[in-house]
Amino acid sequence: MRFDPPLVPARLLRRYKRFLADVQFEDGEAATVHCPNPGAMLGLDAPGARIWLSPARNPARKLRWTWELAEAPDGQGGSGLVGINTGHPNRLAAEAIAAGSLPDLAGYPELRREVRYGKNSRIDLLLQAPERPDCYVEVKNVHLRRQGDLAEFPDCVTARGAKHLEELGDMVEQGHRAVMLYLVQRSDCSTFAIAADIDPAYARGLERALKRGVEALCVACMITPEEITVARPLSLNL
Repeated sequence: MRFDPPLVPARLLRRYKRFLADVQFEDGEAATVHCPNPGAMLGLDAPGARIWLSPARNPARKLRWTWELAEAPDGQGGSGLVGINTGHPNRLAAEAIAAGSLPDLAGYPELRREVRYGKNSRIDLLLQAPERPDCYVEVKNVHLRRQGDLAEFPDCVTARGAKHLEELGDMVEQGHRAVMLYLVQRSDCSTFAIAADIDPAYARGLERALKRGVEALCVACMITPEEITVARPLSLNL
């Protein structure tokens, strides 16, 4: 996924009301921008952090900029980029599947997005192929790293996420395939685990879903100010 037009760097002044942030551009101009992330964003929203913004395609939009990337410590004395936009993982996953970058999800010639299923829900990706069970793929954005090279999800309580796990289990029991795909929008992690201390109910929900036959996959991204691409699988510590 390429950023077109290119991203613009800025400094974060503050994030507030979850979806708003005040920033300062390199020329000294300040603006209020859209923050497309409802989570806690632990370690990513400190005042003074370097961030990157995308300009709105619609010139009439009230907020002209959207926060896309944040620079954060990589745990090795350096820093790296983290994708904070929770609207991108579905597209990133779809592009990776189409490109053959996710072997576990290969062999499905048809990919549909946002298909209704379950109890008034929409599955992120529905993969279909002749003579194969439909494959329901739920995609979750991961950006939390608290220690070492461990990526974690979630960064706040997610009742909606727990509901999706239950519905994926229902799809397995109906004869379909169901996959929980954790997409890590950062490149400084090599393993993945559930942040059970943050949301124990979600941790229990995943444990139950796995016992019901739901599969779990995790992949990390390569991130630059020019593009984000799915790069490699992460080992699961579940």
